[in-house]
Amino acid sequence: MKDFKKYVYIPATPEEVYLALTKDISIKLWTGAEVEFEEKPDTEFSLWDGDIVGKNLEFETNKKIVQQWYFGEQAEPSIVTIKLHEDKKGTSLEFKQTNIPDEDYKDFTEGIEEYFLGGLVDFFDE
Repeated sequence: MKDFKKYVYIPATPEEVYLALTKDISIKLWTGAEVEFEEKPDTEFSLWDGDIVGKNLEFETNKKIVQQWYFGEQAEPSIVTIKLHEDKKGTSLEFKQTNIPDEDYKDFTEGIEEYFLGGLVDFFDE
């Protein structure tokens, strides 16, 4: 099992980024895919037509989102923590994920960088 951590700069306020990550209509706009999401702890979610599924654990408005992402039947949960830090010209987003299966790590983290984080940055760049 491996962990992954990445920082990206987003040219938008933490409030705007938080809304893009927690409102189903906003998520659908920047992913271009079907989404099931409710900003409520202990609710399950589905992103990218079901490519990412999991459970919402914690929300701190405009600051932090904590989720469990499912990888089949693994014993240890994979926890994703997204922190939003206000920056001079926007938001510094910290993405951290624990317990990614070794065999999935390369493809999965490349997908996170290109589609999840990259898609979010592109959404606010346009």
